[in-house]
Amino acid sequence: MATDPREYEKAMPIVAAHMAKIERAVDRTRASHAGQPCAAVHQALVEALQDEAAQRVVPQVIEELARQISETPASPPS
Repeated sequence: MATDPREYEKAMPIVAAHMAKIERAVDRTRASHAGQPCAAVHQALVEALQDEAAQRVVPQVIEELARQISETPASPPS
């Protein structure tokens, strides 16, 4: 099944905007919860995604991001 390239071109700005929302939520969660227990990071990430109106993320992706953020050492305060 061939896909019309125009459909791709129309979808890409929507996909890029959604990815930017996810990235902001992850960055915010990493900044505030790096090194904390995975459950706390997971909850904070879910809330950040909701704040960004980016709730449509595969649960396994959220789990993996929360695990990675939890395992990241917290940055020393500036």
